[in-house]
Amino acid sequence: MTKASERAINRPIVSALVRLGLNLGYWGAGNDASNLELARQADTLGYSVVWVAEAYGSDAPTVLAWIAAQTSAIDVGSAVFQIPARTPATTAMTAATLDTLSGGRFRLGLGVSGPQVSEGWHGVRFADPLGRTREYVDIVRTALRRERVRYSGKHFQLPLPDGPGKALRLTVHPVRDRIPTYLAAIGPRNLELTGEIADGWLPVFFSPEHAGVLVEHVRAGAAKAGRAQADLDISPTVPLVPGDDWRTCADAVRGYAALYLGGMGSREQNFYNRLACRMGFEAEATRVQEHYLAKDYEAALAAVPAEFIDATSLLGPKERIAERMTAFAEAGVTTLTVAPYLPDPGSAAEALRTAVAALELSGAA
Repeated sequence: MTKASERAINRPIVSALVRLGLNLGYWGAGNDASNLELARQADTLGYSVVWVAEAYGSDAPTVLAWIAAQTSAIDVGSAVFQIPARTPATTAMTAATLDTLSGGRFRLGLGVSGPQVSEGWHGVRFADPLGRTREYVDIVRTALRRERVRYSGKHFQLPLPDGPGKALRLTVHPVRDRIPTYLAAIGPRNLELTGEIADGWLPVFFSPEHAGVLVEHVRAGAAKAGRAQADLDISPTVPLVPGDDWRTCADAVRGYAALYLGGMGSREQNFYNRLACRMGFEAEATRVQEHYLAKDYEAALAAVPAEFIDATSLLGPKERIAERMTAFAEAGVTTLTVAPYLPDPGSAAEALRTAVAALELSGAA
């Protein structure tokens, strides 16, 4: 393993057990300049990685290149590149380019998105997401190893067997021998696949009290490949709102929770809603979805239980956040990625400093 590769996962930050990350979410929401400043703050504070998302607005690679150019040590990661949005070869090209431009600081997060975005925006059928993910990762890694890409799978044939296509080799040399690959996974089979083939897992709505069965699926997948859970970086994105009263802090996260539980998918296929149901919030998640799909957004926000937000966030005074960080570490988290839900850039920057102080105070330090 190269020195750059070691740094990618193991860059020290105040804790031997848990590193901190920052998730900036989607670009283009009117807070772009302040998000760039947050990335710089996280770089200065010793955060391990800054992640950027994409859906059907801003694309992640452009934003990551912009951030990488204006930071010096923090890793930049996609959370996530949408698998239906790019061919495996395009993703390999993009990953190699970002790794080169950043000096070996890129992490490749991948996800299948959902049926509405995959089929409605990208025109790619959502069928067999596990099989497509496995083949996709195989091809991306083959390309990044700079081998000639030949692949005969159910979903991908390279070169095409009935034409003039040629097996080609990536011309760009990434800085690292192996760019860390993460998968965003929610369901049991996807979690096992993550444990089997990925370098890390990007969970959402991760609750230490409900994570045992999820982590067990990851562990089972890792065992299939002759690996241990410790070989994977478990990096959930966790809303962060410091303040005096945790219930008041929870209100800042209601919009995010309501959107995902109620509006990210159809009534029949909403993976986030199903996750909340498995966590024991079935009645509440159903009410949130009913209100959201009826476009009664205020009722949807009100229906999100504070206990669900608290279970999946870092809320309240520094000491309370420290206690929750200990719980996340005990649940197997190795990179705790925070997403500040604050009204202004100054408050968000202060929240990043609070997270560092809380981690030092916690049992994870």
